[in-house]
Amino acid sequence: MQTTVTARHCEIPPTLRAHARRVVERVARVAHRPQRPQIVFDVDHQQKLAELKVQLPRGATRVATAEATDFRTALDRAADKLRHQLERASSRAQRAPAR
Repeated sequence: MQTTVTARHCEIPPTLRAHARRVVERVARVAHRPQRPQIVFDVDHQQKLAELKVQLPRGATRVATAEATDFRTALDRAADKLRHQLERASSRAQRAPAR
């Protein structure tokens, strides 16, 4: 799984890039066959934004965005949101009747 890390209007240190990849790998374990995870860091009026995208089979895409005063906090908040979305989707799939 190849993770794309993008920085818009800012510079991201290598340690944060590595941390972001580890976070996405951890979150992706919840998903069923995750594909092409993307992380986007952005700065908007002194607020740091982190956006996580994970594409799933059959064209489904899950996106989580969070903002904070620093990138690490924004990344952790977005990861929690994405994990919640993926857990909810997997529990729905398990409850669906088999055809």
